[in-house]
Amino acid sequence: YVAAVYEHESILSPNPTVLVDRQSALELMGRNLDIYEEQVVAAARQGAQIIVFPEDGIHGFNFTRSSIYPYLDFVLHSHSVKWNPCREPYLFNDTEVLQRLSCMALKNKIFLVANLGTKQPCEYTDPHCPTDGRYQFNTNVAFNDDGMLVATYRKHNLYFEYAFDTPPEPDYEVFDTPFAGKFGMFTCFDILFFEPAVNLIRRYNVKQVVYPTAWMNQLPLLSAVEFQQAFATAFKVNILAANIHHPTLGMTGSGIYTPVKSSIYHNMESYGGKLIVAEIPVITVDYENNLEKTAGRASEKGKEQLPPLFYAEMMYDNFTLVPVWGQKGELQVCANTLCCYLNYHRAVLTNELYALGVFDGLHTVHGTYYVQACALVKCGGLSFSTCGQEVTDATALIDFQLWGNMSTPYIFPLLLTSGITLDFADDMGWKNNHYYISKNRTSSGLLTAALYGRWYEKD
Repeated sequence: YVAAVYEHESILSPNPTVLVDRQSALELMGRNLDIYEEQVVAAARQGAQIIVFPEDGIHGFNFTRSSIYPYLDFVLHSHSVKWNPCREPYLFNDTEVLQRLSCMALKNKIFLVANLGTKQPCEYTDPHCPTDGRYQFNTNVAFNDDGMLVATYRKHNLYFEYAFDTPPEPDYEVFDTPFAGKFGMFTCFDILFFEPAVNLIRRYNVKQVVYPTAWMNQLPLLSAVEFQQAFATAFKVNILAANIHHPTLGMTGSGIYTPVKSSIYHNMESYGGKLIVAEIPVITVDYENNLEKTAGRASEKGKEQLPPLFYAEMMYDNFTLVPVWGQKGELQVCANTLCCYLNYHRAVLTNELYALGVFDGLHTVHGTYYVQACALVKCGGLSFSTCGQEVTDATALIDFQLWGNMSTPYIFPLLLTSGITLDFADDMGWKNNHYYISKNRTSSGLLTAALYGRWYEKD
């Protein structure tokens, strides 16, 4: 099928904490919706059957709970009511944004997914009801090609979003399409947690995911395109990911991903939005990993001079590392219960320092979640203290096999190359209770090759 995602440079309120009236809020959102409309027309012209827009793209961000209120549409979060906002605008008040989105889908005969702020009044008898008598949700909506509202999803894992409430229960939202079957959806930070992202995929056997996000890139392990691809690969799903475009805030990185290839956009240099349209195969069967290839083992010679252990902060976590020296070699490094192993061979020795790092513990900055990671990274310079820094360019072409005795089945294989481009592993999977990833000769210089494991039970 043909899919489109739009990386949107949203027009932002100059003073998001100031209270405005509904009319002013609608005017600002209308300017963003005008751009959405142009992109829907352009995508439909290129044959797209579905288009996805980013998180916060219509209203922006940095609001307080009260200052966002004029920007919120009313959405009835109910599966029993069938509603077409374009054809039935009179059914509910404060649905101007939904009406415009619905009409775009209807006019252009395209499925459309967008993110907006929504409100829902609640009764004081509801124990979760906020003191102001209403819920405010960060919401994704999906419309079919007739403008019908077919799914609403309320973001579960909020990322410092004080204007919004967490829904009392996780939403598991799927909608049906004639061209690719079921789609599931979740938002931004949700991708790092079991609920609802992983549970949705497992419970409903979802093979296509729509993913609005407003993601601030963090190298070396959590760049948007890097993690989006890893998720598609790990769960063998197609992902249509739309990010916001604000390079000054470190926000860019959208794409259309399958487990074996991707069309991406990552641009920290220029301004303006970007439409990506790609044809992708419908996944109906599970991709099978070929696990019969032999995973190497670190040698037990013991007589050799072992490289020095050192510690460095990476992604705010204290990694234990060893330098990756010389043209080829075998390394291992351990922390807590996790041991990481690397066999490597460099085509040419370059003047670049690489290191193999391990982290097995609770990540506590900007969210709390348990990580098991084995990471081969390019360091920022030639001293150990530069390992873990954000690096965007590399020249070393490295053949490698990386593996670890991970304690969780949820492993995200990361493979990032020079200029924030993506590559795909030759092989990956489980062998002898170890998870491995291998690659002969990356397409360009290696920035990061990692196994990013999420041990959800230990969150």
